[in-house]
Amino acid sequence: MKKTILIIDDEPDIRQSMSDIFRDEGYNVIAAEDGSQALSLLEKETPDLMFLDIWLPDSDGLKLLPGLKKEHPQVPVIMISGHGTIETAVQATKMGAFDFIEKPLSLDKLVITASNALTISHLKEENLRLKEKYNENRLIGNCKNITQLKEQIRIIAPTDGWALIIGEDGTGKELVAREIHRLSSRHESPFISVNCAAIPENLIESDLFGYEKGAFSGADRRQKGKFEQSHEGTIFLDEIGELSLGTQARILQVLQEKTFTRLGSSNTIPINVRIIAATNKDLEEEIARGNFRQDLFYCLNVLPIQVPPLRERSEDIPILAENFLCSYHNNHGGAVKHLAPEVISQLKKYHWPGNVRELKNLMERLSIMSASELVQISDLPPYLRSGAQAADTIPSAAWQNLLRCDSLAEAVKDFEKLYITSKLNASDWNIAKAATIIGTTRRNLRRKITTLGIAQTD
Repeated sequence: MKKTILIIDDEPDIRQSMSDIFRDEGYNVIAAEDGSQALSLLEKETPDLMFLDIWLPDSDGLKLLPGLKKEHPQVPVIMISGHGTIETAVQATKMGAFDFIEKPLSLDKLVITASNALTISHLKEENLRLKEKYNENRLIGNCKNITQLKEQIRIIAPTDGWALIIGEDGTGKELVAREIHRLSSRHESPFISVNCAAIPENLIESDLFGYEKGAFSGADRRQKGKFEQSHEGTIFLDEIGELSLGTQARILQVLQEKTFTRLGSSNTIPINVRIIAATNKDLEEEIARGNFRQDLFYCLNVLPIQVPPLRERSEDIPILAENFLCSYHNNHGGAVKHLAPEVISQLKKYHWPGNVRELKNLMERLSIMSASELVQISDLPPYLRSGAQAADTIPSAAWQNLLRCDSLAEAVKDFEKLYITSKLNASDWNIAKAATIIGTTRRNLRRKITTLGIAQTD
């Protein structure tokens, strides 16, 4: 997608010559003759680079610069002037200008300086993304399931195929998507993550596709959407099963036509983006219920990827736990905590309904609350240190009684009682936690406990 340059200069000949040279170089160009016109343009569109003259009819460029940098900190500003001095150049640089160019302008220098500014701006953004995400964006583990997953990613990543990542909440679906992007030919371009379940339905389309000024109440300027921001890179649509059928239709259009339109506009914008989606739902079941488009499912399911839950990779728990403990130390300081062998053994027995995310949160808790550098069983929360996890297995005698039931209805009722009792014991009778494990609400679970006559035993 073309980069946009804003030229702010009161001399028509300079605006024209600069516009011509940059258009010839493949840029979009917008121009303003004074500060007021520039601010009006910036209400409609955010450029990728600005050229700002110091002497303007209605304002001083140096006075205008702080406001521009405050409103658009990521946009480099190059100052130009026919009356520049070393002091002025130094002052402009201290105020945030990328560079200072004297008139008469060398067109070659303009092009080179613009290219350098855009390159450095891109590198700064990429560096920030890397710093923020490096520790969280690597798949950790050596179990068979994860080894197979890494190999699948290695094969898929170099292609441009759309992928659908399936897995429970907290298993690391975004990590998989980021790893695919990191190993792809798009790795130097943006990776944009969208949590479809976290954005209100009335805002999701404006967030994904952007909007024009005046498209709706409160749209006081043009805004690029996530698809436009991810051009030439990857967009990750997490929890895509939460989207409405109307939004699904617009995403299908992007997949098929490789174009989109901002809200409030009829102009189509070409887009080159790889789409990776993720869900914790059975989308084929959602299709049968009328909640998900079958054609969109077939488009996204070109490269299906299944992420295993933590309970199916318990041998990775020690390395994951130690990594989270070290990460907390690196980010917050203090002593590095380590897990005693019996703690690791206890963690391996646990069901982990919240998967890797739950383990990470637990390690943060232990980093803060454990008095000793070596975490002991006594440091674990009650539901983990009680040993109740062994009750997650239904005794063989109970199975024998189940088989003696005279009717299916009686067997179903007895099994339901056994199952719920097992999960309640496994969670130390924490109703909220047991409900999460079972996949129901606390209200429904309490009703079942009463109906089935389940009682907590000592």
